[in-house]
Amino acid sequence: MTAFTGMEFLFRFLPAFLAVYYITPKKFRNTTLLCGSILFYAVGEPYFVLLLAAAVWLNYVFASKVERYRNHHKEKKKSTIWLVIALVIDAGLLTAFKLSGAFLGTGILPLGLSFYTFKMISFQIDVYKGEIKEVPAFQRTAVYFTMFPQLVSGPIMRYNEGIMAANEREYSWEKVEEGLWYFSIGLGTKVLLADRLAILWKDISVIGYESISTPLAWLGAVGYSMELYFDFWGYSLMASGICVMLGMPFILNFDHPYAAKSIGEFWRRWHITLTRFFRDYIYIPLGGSRVGDSRTMRNLLVVWLVTGFWHGGSLNYILWGMVLFVLILVEKMWLWRIFRKVPFLGRCYVLLFIPITWVFFAITDLEQLSIYLGRMFPFAGEGIAVNPGDVVKNLRMYWPYLAGGAVWCVPAVYRFFEKHRKNPVSAVITVLVFWMSVYCLVSMGNNPFAYLKF
Repeated sequence: MTAFTGMEFLFRFLPAFLAVYYITPKKFRNTTLLCGSILFYAVGEPYFVLLLAAAVWLNYVFASKVERYRNHHKEKKKSTIWLVIALVIDAGLLTAFKLSGAFLGTGILPLGLSFYTFKMISFQIDVYKGEIKEVPAFQRTAVYFTMFPQLVSGPIMRYNEGIMAANEREYSWEKVEEGLWYFSIGLGTKVLLADRLAILWKDISVIGYESISTPLAWLGAVGYSMELYFDFWGYSLMASGICVMLGMPFILNFDHPYAAKSIGEFWRRWHITLTRFFRDYIYIPLGGSRVGDSRTMRNLLVVWLVTGFWHGGSLNYILWGMVLFVLILVEKMWLWRIFRKVPFLGRCYVLLFIPITWVFFAITDLEQLSIYLGRMFPFAGEGIAVNPGDVVKNLRMYWPYLAGGAVWCVPAVYRFFEKHRKNPVSAVITVLVFWMSVYCLVSMGNNPFAYLKF
């Protein structure tokens, strides 16, 4: 039930929860949301629900201690000590499971741990800095940490971005309708595009990387780039759509990254809440880009090492982070001047290099990664000569999804439908997208969200 694309969630949990939520008097809706979120998590992770509950309680206690001593000059040191204790426990918990997952398998990683621990870390730091003026009551704090739309894979919403007081939320049929639109479009993005493109990548893996041609290797990299984007963008739209239905603000987590004019801009548009977390809680405290070239280089290196490790403990994720570090460093030091004058070159740079970086992300076995990169860049031997007709065969099968994905990547297309979502024609299209997605889920099976394993 923890997958938004499961039939139990779509036709049992979500409708039943929304009905109970709106029947409940406003002042008790946080209780409903907390109970629903715990139930949602317990069904998917019965063994780790106690870990989640313990982490929520501990972080509430620590935040209360941080706030208690924060405003007393003579006891400021105690506030810092409690903050450090909280950060060590939260980051240590995540690190321990990441490392054990790398050696023992991802099955040991509790669902959503990477996301709810980051929420807890941001909460502690914002309390310490005074951005959260007063630690809220335990129930509001627990709702913020556990609310089911964001519990499994984000977005990593900050406390002040939400409306944690139930009686202050905006409840109306228009909000429900708006949330349903985002949810349906996200479902279609995931099921009709990401899941279909995922088959292309699986087919290439079954064939074997040593048996594909250079054109097919590049097609696979492009297809995987689209698959990952539509998978996580689709999830984020669904999650934020549910939040809107609950009376909360829409949290933007993707802003058409493939329209970016540089790789730095790409990452400001991709998984915005995670990128912002690393920027505000690691990069800027280290000095950001205002401390000279050598220290800026160090700060970028730290951020991308942490980013790679956050996604997984295996070496391919570290390599992926290091490749991005080098690309962004080169861009920051030299290429930005060219891209600022000729934005078209920056767009080409993004569309060429981002698919290459995703290959490092996708293939965890370093030997297989080396083979795939050898197919993409056949400078030292075989490459394009291997099965030269395979790319044509796959293009015939997958061109509708690749073409549809290319169109859906264009910001103007999405924004047009978003602006005219109340138009009758747009409403009919949305309903068709929803039921086509359901049909595909029933007839072809449910493909889990890619970011569930992180």
